[in-house]
Amino acid sequence: MKAVTDAAYHHYIERIGLVPAPMEADHAADVAAGRVFVTGEPVVGLVVLRAEADHLCLDNIAVHPDAQGTGLGRRLLAFVESRARELGLPEVRLLTNAKMWENQKLYERYGYELVERRVDGQYDRFHYRKPLT
Repeated sequence: MKAVTDAAYHHYIERIGLVPAPMEADHAADVAAGRVFVTGEPVVGLVVLRAEADHLCLDNIAVHPDAQGTGLGRRLLAFVESRARELGLPEVRLLTNAKMWENQKLYERYGYELVERRVDGQYDRFHYRKPLT
């Protein structure tokens, strides 16, 4: 899990000027809590999900660079939405760094709407939501 996350996010370090939050997450705690869903053998993609009372939070989505451009990210997002529906949650929420332009375009293309831009500590983040109908 750490290897995929690091590979997926490493190129952003120079652009944003610090290590992206997913690279510093407590991966062992996420796995132990059952929040991690992976795909591939070996693992090439993953999501970290956290169920809240009124939404499913997509804490992390990572696709190894070797698997990018294959539609895996789209399939992982579809899985996230399916999981939210299974849990009876009406929407998915996520955030991304303001300097991760590629992610912003991807989320908007798949129906996520920008809710707000907020600085959280040293991270400048765009917060998105997608109501599930």
